[in-house]
Amino acid sequence: MAAQAASVTEARGGTSAPLLLEVKNIEVVYNEVILVLRGLSLAVPKGQIVALLGANGAGKSTTLKAISGLLRTEEGAVTRGDIIFDGERINGTDPHHIVRRGIFQVMEGRRIIADMTCIENLRLGAFTRRDPNVKRDIDMVFDYFPRLRERTGLAGYLSGGEQQMLAIGRALMARPRLILMDEPSMGLSPLLVKEVFGIIRRLNTDLGITILLVEQNARMALSVASYGYIMEQGKVVLDGDASALAENEDVKEFYLGGHGAERKSFRNLKSYKRRKRWL
Repeated sequence: MAAQAASVTEARGGTSAPLLLEVKNIEVVYNEVILVLRGLSLAVPKGQIVALLGANGAGKSTTLKAISGLLRTEEGAVTRGDIIFDGERINGTDPHHIVRRGIFQVMEGRRIIADMTCIENLRLGAFTRRDPNVKRDIDMVFDYFPRLRERTGLAGYLSGGEQQMLAIGRALMARPRLILMDEPSMGLSPLLVKEVFGIIRRLNTDLGITILLVEQNARMALSVASYGYIMEQGKVVLDGDASALAENEDVKEFYLGGHGAERKSFRNLKSYKRRKRWL
């Protein structure tokens, strides 16, 4: 398996970047008995997009909630290890303080406030700010998502793609340094998926926002990321440069819909066989 946290300081093109986020050997337990993350480590270099891939139930969303401080809302807790953001340990920090530090999570399923307007949802994203530039940043969001400028009614009437755009725009209103994105393509048409991922790439290149991306569409995720991790059963089982992962035969077989070099049939495709191959 490729090297762990320190290895991802190697950015695309061979240059290096300082780490903005480090997750060091954490364990997460729900209800004091259910072990979900089992010594997970990863790192996110400043100014880059890192993809976190894996099957349903691998622990990807739990990883994001551990970083953003949302575990306690589901009776979960980090019981071992450290989460370091910009050199400071944030384990146990309240979510609103984590947002103020510069981390914002775009939740799976969008989680917009349906009975509020687009403008009200965007202003909600800026609730931790105390500066006079909120209106200017709303205009910036509309520049990235011009369709939202035209939607003056309640957000619940937006299409799925427009709601995803609003959720990302709400994150931008917090002026984040790191955005945690959980399944941004969920429920969207292929055309909208392409549009949303194009915007994710622009936010990274235009604004320099660092992104940790959890995504079932592994092909799209690896196309925008510089580095990637693959999780199975609460642990990282493979990591490496995104382009190398996209060419890996096992990744192709299990996540990209291709045929690995050794694939003969779909018979006996069991998770334990997949895990045995990773290890």
